[in-house]
Amino acid sequence: MKKLIYIIIFGITASVVLSGLRSFKSDSEYDLESFAELPVQVGGRIKPLDSVARNTLLLLSGRQKVVTAEGTELSPIQWFMDLTMRPEIADNYPIFKIEFPDDLGLAGLAKEGERYYSFNELLPFSEELRKLHSEVDPEPKKRSAYDNQIVDINNGLMRYHRIMHSLHPIGGADRLDKLDEEYQSYVLMITPGMAELRKQQAGQDYDADRLNRFIAFADDYLKLSQTALLRVVPPPAPIDPLEDWKNIGLELLDVMKGDALSPYVTSYASLTMDYRAGNADAFNQKVAELRQRFIADFPNSIGRVHFERLFNAFQPFYIAMQLYVLVFLIVCISWLRWPQELSRCAFWLILLAFGIHTFGLLSRMYIQERYGVFVTNLYSSAVFVGWGAVLLGALIEKFYKNGIGAAMASLVGFCTLIVAHHLSMSGDTMEMMRAVLDSNFWLATHVTVITFGYSAMFLAGALALVFVAFGVFSRKFNKETARSLSAMVYGITCFATLFSLVGTILGGIWADQSWGRFWGWDPKENGALMIVVMGAIFLHARWGGICRERGLMSLAICGNIITAWSWFGTNLLGVGLHSYGFTDSGFYWLLAFWSSQCIFIATALLPWRYWRSEFGQSNYRKQRKRILIAAEDA
Repeated sequence: MKKLIYIIIFGITASVVLSGLRSFKSDSEYDLESFAELPVQVGGRIKPLDSVARNTLLLLSGRQKVVTAEGTELSPIQWFMDLTMRPEIADNYPIFKIEFPDDLGLAGLAKEGERYYSFNELLPFSEELRKLHSEVDPEPKKRSAYDNQIVDINNGLMRYHRIMHSLHPIGGADRLDKLDEEYQSYVLMITPGMAELRKQQAGQDYDADRLNRFIAFADDYLKLSQTALLRVVPPPAPIDPLEDWKNIGLELLDVMKGDALSPYVTSYASLTMDYRAGNADAFNQKVAELRQRFIADFPNSIGRVHFERLFNAFQPFYIAMQLYVLVFLIVCISWLRWPQELSRCAFWLILLAFGIHTFGLLSRMYIQERYGVFVTNLYSSAVFVGWGAVLLGALIEKFYKNGIGAAMASLVGFCTLIVAHHLSMSGDTMEMMRAVLDSNFWLATHVTVITFGYSAMFLAGALALVFVAFGVFSRKFNKETARSLSAMVYGITCFATLFSLVGTILGGIWADQSWGRFWGWDPKENGALMIVVMGAIFLHARWGGICRERGLMSLAICGNIITAWSWFGTNLLGVGLHSYGFTDSGFYWLLAFWSSQCIFIATALLPWRYWRSEFGQSNYRKQRKRILIAAEDA
C-alpha cells in the first residue's frame, strides 16, 4: 500500500512539473521559439516579444491563451504574430473579456453566456464606447463598476491598436504584401521630396505630385510614430545601453535626416511578407538573421532575453501553486488515513514546491538584474510573502512532524500566489521602478526584512485559524495538540515582531535619506508600526498571563487583519508617499478577508461548552468546577 501511495503522488507531481517543461516546444513549421525571443524595449526594459504577447493577453483576456471561434487554441506568440502580420484574421479572435456585457447598454453586443468578444464585434460600437469613456470621471476612486468596465474596454482597444502597429505600418493586403517596395519607394522619394518641399517654401515652381506623395509618406509615418507601442529598433553601433530604442515610425521619420534605414525595419517587413505568404523557411531564416544581429549588438543581453522566454514558458509560480494544493490535500487525507506515509510525502513535496518557488524568485532577480532584491512592487511582495511563509512552515513541519506546518505553509503559499496572479493582470510585473524606490541596498534590506515580517504574521494567523477550527469542530483536538500549536504561534509571532521592528527602523533610515525625515505618519509607516504594536500586545499578553490559548489565538488572527491593512489597505487609500500599488479591485477582497477573520475571532470566543474538542470540553469542565467551588464558598 505504501508503494502505491508513493507512486500515485509521484505520478501527479511529475505530471504537474512536466506540464511546464512541455510548453517549451511547439510543433509549428514556423520557428516560434526564436521569434518569441526577438527583443523589444517597452517601459524602459529590454524584453522578448513573448513577454509582450503574454502581458497584453493578460490585460485583454485575463489569460495567456486564445481560443478561436472554431475552438482552436493559440499560444500568446501565435496570437501576436497574427495580430501584427495578419490583422484581418486576428480581428476575429475573441480576446476582449467583458464580465457584464448586458450592463454596457450597447444594443446588439451581448451574446448569451459569452464573455469574450473580438475586435470586429466591438468595432461597430467604437464611437459609442469612446463617447461613454469621455463621460467617465478621470479620478479612478470615483468610478463605478460600470465606469471601470468602460475604461477597461476602451484602454484594451487602444492597446490592441498600438500593438498591431508595432512592427510596420498597417493597411490592407496590398500594402502588407509589398512592404519592402514601400520602404524602397520611400527612401528613393526622400531626396527629391525634400527638394520639392524647399522649392515650395522658397516660392519657386515645384512638382506638386511628387511633393504630395512625399508628404503622404511623412504624415503616415508621423502617425505611426505616435501609435506604435513597441520600440523594436535598437540604436546603431556602437551601442549605448542607456540610449532609448525607437519604434518603427520614429526610425522611418529619422531617415529624412539622412540616417540609413535600420536593417531591423526591413527585416520585420520581410518577416511579415513571408508569414503572410506562408513561406515558413524564409520566415525562419529572417528570424535567425534578426537574432544574430541582436547577439552582435547586445552580446550581454541575449542570455537574459532567452532565459526570460523560458521562464515565461515554465511558469514556476503556477506550478508551485498546483503543488501547494496537492500538499494541502495530502495533509488533510493524512489526518484521516496513513498519517506517517502521507506526512512524509507532504514534507518532501512542500520542499519541492518551495524549491520551484525559490527558482521563480531568483529568476526574476536575474532578469531584472537586481541581485539580492526580492521585492520590487506589489506583485513581487505577494510572491515573497508566500515564499517566506512556506519557508517558516517547512521548518515547523521539520520539528513537529504533525502536518500542521506543511498544511498552513501550503495554504498561505497558494493564497499569496493567487493574489500575485490577479495583480499580474495589470501588466508587466517587472516594470521599471519609481526613482525613490530604485535603491538596491534598501530594497534588499528594509523591504525584504519587513515583507518577511508580513510572512511570519500571516503564518502565525493561519496557525491560529487551525487552532480555532480544530478546537471548535474536531473531537480529536486535545491538550497536547493545543499546546504544540500555541508554541508554534508564539515562536512565529516572536519572529514576526522582531523582523517588523527591524524593518520599520530600516525604513525610517531610508526615509531620512530620501525625504529628509525619519518618520512622517505616512499610512504605510503607520501600518508597519501597527504590526510591531500588534506583535508586542501578543507577547505581553502571553508573558503577563493576561490571555490564555483562546485569547492569544484571537490576537494572532487579529494580526492577520492588521498585516493585510499594512500590506494592501494602505495602498487603497491612494495617499502618502508609499501609494505606488493602488488597485481598487482589491478593496472588496480585503473586506471579505477581514470579515472572515472577524468570524474566526468570534468563533474563538465562543463559550467553552460549544467547543466539541476534547481540549474544549476539558476547559468547560474546569470552568464549571470553578463556578461550583465558588458557589459553595459563597
